[in-house]
Amino acid sequence: MISVTKLLFAREYFGDSLRYTKHAHAMRNGAAEGMGPVVVWNSTKTCNLSCRHCYMESDAKKYDNELSTEEAKRFIDDLADFKVPVLLFSGGEPLIRPDFFELAEYAAEKGIRPTLSTNGTLITREVAQRIKDIGVGYVGISLDGLKDVNDAFRGMDGAYGLAMRGIQNCTAVGQRVGLRFTINHHNFMELDKIFDFIEEEGINRVCFYHLVYSGRGNKMMAEDVSPEESRRAMDIIIRRTRDFEKRGLEKEILTVDNHCDGVYIYLNALREGDQKGAEHIKRMISSNGGNRSGIAFAEVDPFGYVHPDQFTQHHTFGNVRERKFGDIWSDTATSPILAGLKDRKPLLKGRCACCQFLANCNGNFRTRAEAMTGDFWESDPACYLTDEEIGLVREAVS
Repeated sequence: MISVTKLLFAREYFGDSLRYTKHAHAMRNGAAEGMGPVVVWNSTKTCNLSCRHCYMESDAKKYDNELSTEEAKRFIDDLADFKVPVLLFSGGEPLIRPDFFELAEYAAEKGIRPTLSTNGTLITREVAQRIKDIGVGYVGISLDGLKDVNDAFRGMDGAYGLAMRGIQNCTAVGQRVGLRFTINHHNFMELDKIFDFIEEEGINRVCFYHLVYSGRGNKMMAEDVSPEESRRAMDIIIRRTRDFEKRGLEKEILTVDNHCDGVYIYLNALREGDQKGAEHIKRMISSNGGNRSGIAFAEVDPFGYVHPDQFTQHHTFGNVRERKFGDIWSDTATSPILAGLKDRKPLLKGRCACCQFLANCNGNFRTRAEAMTGDFWESDPACYLTDEEIGLVREAVS
């Protein structure tokens, strides 16, 4: 996760203390010294929508053998023992679980910050108030464009209107809320409209996700943005973030799942002659160290299996029903993938292996590389930086 706001203006939000600590890049089992990783728990596979790019391939049916309430509480106890700072409740649709509020409140009581990733369609005013009352730190609501584009992606007419209601109910009760927007070929030109939208609605955070080829998202490889479109999207994000700052609007703007974004922001500052700003950006992305799946970020699926992130569920390290989460996460002897992720640089191939910004990106997203090439350690095809920018060839001198 790249904080565009932090890189451009050094503003400090909660997650920055986990992403940009001095020695974050040197961690092997957690986000910072004395901490475990941020954990996403896909608490159910059931969902009331059928999104085209869903990495869980969720749908509207009940799945057997998901963690029970008591099993989930033991799992949360294990996370607390391992000093996990944040537990992100995701799905499917996590609000479908009847024990969501009980479990989120239990996590908060154990000293873990509960956050929520939701499609927003089930957030009535009463639900929003209850979310706030139990101490949920942040609610991320998924929108992939304005009305027609979003509903096409979400597989349901009216999904946009229901998500809007959820957003408005959160803001009405003072619950911190933001958007989750997955960039693809069909919607990247709506980015300016999304920035207008978050200003009009008083939304204070937005995460722009890059598409990962996982689950139903595997079928969307051909619909991903091109390198040129990625650069245009980042130019819009940088320009609008700067505009918010210039006008005194405090909005946290982030991009997710493509760590060459941080390098692109750095190179953009150099191109504009902002040496001081470039030095700050380079210092931040160096302290972070790039992609940290398998290190500072983990995922547990509805059935208790532990994975490096929510998009890489085809690689499993163990099950929390059988072993404590911390024991699984620290055990590199039984999983070559987990061991490799914690020290991946010698394993990387292609452009990633030779890139001068490897220490700032850490090879980007392994699941995309594997989906495209069949090799987990090959180059990430979503890197949009040129060979000249990453130092593979010298730029021509005119």
